[in-house]
Amino acid sequence: MNGTAKDRLAIALDASDRETLLALARELGPEAGVLKIGLEAFVSLGPGFVSEMTSAGARVFLDLKLHDIPNTVGGAAAAAARTGATILNVHASGGLDMMRAAGERARAAAAAAGLAVPRVIAVTVLTSLDAAMLARVGLSGTPREAAVRLAALAREAGLDGVVCSPEEIEAIRAACGPDFLLVVPGIRPEGSAAGDQKRLATPAGAIASGADLLVVGRPITTAADRVAAARAIVREIASGLAAASLRL
Repeated sequence: MNGTAKDRLAIALDASDRETLLALARELGPEAGVLKIGLEAFVSLGPGFVSEMTSAGARVFLDLKLHDIPNTVGGAAAAAARTGATILNVHASGGLDMMRAAGERARAAAAAAGLAVPRVIAVTVLTSLDAAMLARVGLSGTPREAAVRLAALAREAGLDGVVCSPEEIEAIRAACGPDFLLVVPGIRPEGSAAGDQKRLATPAGAIASGADLLVVGRPITTAADRVAAARAIVREIASGLAAASLRL
């Protein structure tokens, strides 16, 4: 993924109140390449709100993590694409046919509506899960093994990339190639609280490892000075890009 350090930052706007979300978008939109709208906002305000954001020029990552039978997810992905979202996602654990249906129908719907084709990606293993929790839900192997396996399946399904934790970046990059989009949450600047995240990295560390787009929410949106917090993370991303270029 090319672009400036700012382009590599996706700020998660996790709220349900319309005015709060619009205020955050106005304040933080100029500081990031992408704004992430997740389930809380989508369930509260619906696809019309996403369309309003994209019509105003925002590049939106619509983070719905769709997971159902192939026909249902295909239809939902098509509807998501019609909002104008730049990125949308499904759960890789839904399987090959489900992911293939999501990608094909999202792309067709965007093209039919005269919209830019979105990047359709798959969630591998949530960053809130560790090995013990994976075992309890019946997934074998370590989180890294499971994430690489699911990423390879997403690539086979024709998707554009995956969401993975910082711990799996290098292994997935090696397995899926340089053009596979790696979107990475679980990003915390030095000294930040982990919250409910289990598998973490700093912005510079994740970028240097090969991440394309970093998703950061609470360290920015709950900061006393949100703009300053976003700019500090962009500086860390720039440092990671410099470190990565020195390794080439």
